[in-house]
Amino acid sequence: MRGLLFILFMSFGMVSLAQNTSEPKKDSLYKVSFLNTIEQSLNLFYAEYANNINLDSLKNAIEQNGGSSIKVSDDTICKRLDKINTMTPFQLQCNETALSIIKYFIDKRKGFIKVVLGRSPLYFDMFESKLSEYGLPIELKYLAVIESGLRPQVKSRAGALGLWQFMYRTGLYFGLKENSYIDERMDPIKATDAACRYLKKLFGIYGDWNLALAAYNAGPGNVNKAIKRSGDKKTYWEVRPYLPRETQGYVPNFIAVTYLMTYHKEHLILPVNINAHNVTMDTMCFKSAMHMGTISKVVDWPLEDIKAFNPIFKTTYIPKSNPAFCITGPHEKINLVVGMEDSLIKLENSIYGTDEVQLKKIFVRDTLTGDTIQKTIHIYYHKVQAGEVLKKVATYYAVSENEIMNWNGLKTTNIYIGQHLRIESEKKVTPPKPKPKPAATRKYYTVRSGDTFGHIAEKHRVSQSRLRKLNPRININRLDIGQKIRIR
Repeated sequence: MRGLLFILFMSFGMVSLAQNTSEPKKDSLYKVSFLNTIEQSLNLFYAEYANNINLDSLKNAIEQNGGSSIKVSDDTICKRLDKINTMTPFQLQCNETALSIIKYFIDKRKGFIKVVLGRSPLYFDMFESKLSEYGLPIELKYLAVIESGLRPQVKSRAGALGLWQFMYRTGLYFGLKENSYIDERMDPIKATDAACRYLKKLFGIYGDWNLALAAYNAGPGNVNKAIKRSGDKKTYWEVRPYLPRETQGYVPNFIAVTYLMTYHKEHLILPVNINAHNVTMDTMCFKSAMHMGTISKVVDWPLEDIKAFNPIFKTTYIPKSNPAFCITGPHEKINLVVGMEDSLIKLENSIYGTDEVQLKKIFVRDTLTGDTIQKTIHIYYHKVQAGEVLKKVATYYAVSENEIMNWNGLKTTNIYIGQHLRIESEKKVTPPKPKPKPAATRKYYTVRSGDTFGHIAEKHRVSQSRLRKLNPRININRLDIGQKIRIR
């Protein structure tokens, strides 16, 4: 079985964000592969605040040591790593390489640690929940720090994307979809679930967490080659000299980040307060297509904030889907969105069109007589139905596919259920009516061991606010196994 897994995973490798930007000096060999992650993460952080405060002042405040420095001996660092090792299946070696990277971050990259500490409340609760669900070490949450700096939008030169830096093919293999509107590699929850499944498979192959991390970075194929060259050694440190240059620094980077995220206070490295904590977040799922701009206008929620909280969407358009696409945001904003859903739909239709036909007059030159004549153009807003393709829609309205693409700014012929297409046609037609929906039925979920109200809401893609309204008599802080929770 293990041999089959070796072959299967030879073709699937996740390329780390940290790519070498230049030929490193000998003493910085194991640090340079991480620099690209650091720079992108910090640049995105600075961009968020560029319009609010003096950027130079912010950089100085974040990147400088602030005049505070604590000298810590190598022996003290090693003892702290030993203490971490007693609580985890990882073996975080305290060797010269790991110590040099820890000191490098303390001396020159405090700003990065401060920023990721500030962002960690946004994701770490969810990471820990998923890791626990798959029976994986909690310390794997720090892997996302060295992969993306806790930024879903970060993309490597090789094309790896998201918090966990999935390559396109690897993402597809683990169920992460991509189309013109969404890229699930940037969905924090779905990508974390995929990363957990991938890491669990890798550990199942190697039986050594450090080798599993190396395979996550370089791909199982490269690790298998290194093992063979090493004379079939079984541990990361024995195999390490035969691994790709970048991967030789990957585990030491993980050790350094794990240490600093755990003992940051002892080095006077404090988090930058930049994000709402995970427990204040909520989710809203839409039954129809929606533009983020519509949401922004109705609930006074800045468009750039909606986009930042929902990196899964490539644009500001939320297409209709089954199951429905959801947006995440601060509880108070999502609560407003839930309460004003009808107003959102009305405004969306008024801006982007309804089934009502509009008319416009145009003047054109007759190709036979040369006379200028007036024509009436019917403007339709066609709502895409299940099974429709662009060619079928174009034929129905007697226009071309290219014309529809030009009117709607489409780069491909791909269209999606619920999408509104503006169409200008000389032909008067009756737009096809949507198929009637089946009558709504109540649906219930039976509480299982370990379930929480938030977990049930997330699992069934419904906001906690909506779930509370469906279950007004239930104490959300005290659920009983076997209890029925209404979810639809």
